[in-house]
Amino acid sequence: MKRTTKQHNSLLFICLAFALITCLGASQSHASGYGIFVQGADALGQANSTIAHSDGPSAVYFNPALLTSLTGTQIEVGTTAVIPSRKFKSDSDGSREKTEDKVYFPSTFYLSHQLNERWSAGLAVFNPFGLGTVWDSDWEGNSIATKSRITTFNINPSIAYQVTPRLAIGAGLDILILDAKLKNEAITDQQLTGDGEGIGFNVGLQLQITEELSFGAAYRSKVDIDIDGKVTFSPSVQDFFPNTDVKTSITLPAQFTAGLAYSFSPNWVVEAGVRWEDWSSFDELKVELEQVSALPSNSVSYPRNWDDTWAFNVGTKYRLNDRVALMAGYLYGDNPVPDSTFEPAIPDSDTHLFTVGSELTFDQLKVTLAYGFQLQEDRDKEDNEYGDVANGEYENYLHLAAISLSYAF
Repeated sequence: MKRTTKQHNSLLFICLAFALITCLGASQSHASGYGIFVQGADALGQANSTIAHSDGPSAVYFNPALLTSLTGTQIEVGTTAVIPSRKFKSDSDGSREKTEDKVYFPSTFYLSHQLNERWSAGLAVFNPFGLGTVWDSDWEGNSIATKSRITTFNINPSIAYQVTPRLAIGAGLDILILDAKLKNEAITDQQLTGDGEGIGFNVGLQLQITEELSFGAAYRSKVDIDIDGKVTFSPSVQDFFPNTDVKTSITLPAQFTAGLAYSFSPNWVVEAGVRWEDWSSFDELKVELEQVSALPSNSVSYPRNWDDTWAFNVGTKYRLNDRVALMAGYLYGDNPVPDSTFEPAIPDSDTHLFTVGSELTFDQLKVTLAYGFQLQEDRDKEDNEYGDVANGEYENYLHLAAISLSYAF
């Protein structure tokens, strides 16, 4: 049966709104959902078990209280090659699809400076959320997602104070900038570009319980980001859908981490930790479009209903001599996405991260290398809030290869 113009316009609007909601939701997935641990090679080599101990300026990110344990002025720069692989097996015909091969390079900059015996300061610039997903334009789920690219930058100045010989505290400001470019192909090509910013804070403490045992804890607040953007359409439908402005907002979740580190000797430390993320705050995404006569409404919302997540990790660092140290770690994390809102832009599942690393010291220069293999458990999509589109099994894993260079003045 031939659709009327009104029906055609309404269907296009539904597809547009669906695309926006799906793709913008993906911006949050990379924190817990894909578990990209790339805030420095030293931490990656220990599966991020660096909340209660640290010997480098990446402490600005993990626990600002640890800045008081660093002497002089230290600078660290680093990057990580993140190589994701996501595969799909269709329930409808057994066909298989995989995302396009892409390599991403989230990077870090850290600076620490000891002001005096009690006060220290630091600065971090890093990518806390981001990366992307690229499916073939003609795959079975192209009405939900084809391309998603999210980039965020966090500028994080911090300060720390040694309260007593055994207790240190720290705090910092999170200035977060987001940039997005998202595409999906429902009835016709639609592309969203947008940007926004938000402000949050982080705090931390470190308690030296005994000479060998230390406890660390850190909290990073949620960040509300207002996003202004534009949606563009293919020329074939611009008579009905001219390019239009959009507004939305997302909340990046609060995070709490804690760890216990034990030094078996001056050369060997082991830390076990836990991380909690407040993904339950992401219960709905609402998008506002500039009023266009062809649209039945300029506002649409869609449920997410995500859950809080927990992760557990253990890591170790052993110094063979003054020049060489070895690291290893393991992390298990659950995922926030319930079956009811599981979809291919965020093919999330419980994850296992296995890591190794090595640190080489040359006087004032340190070179740290680390590798991580992140295996996500297979997961099935069935009929849910996204209907019966792209039902099937999803397989995901990532390779992480990090390098950091640090220099102590």
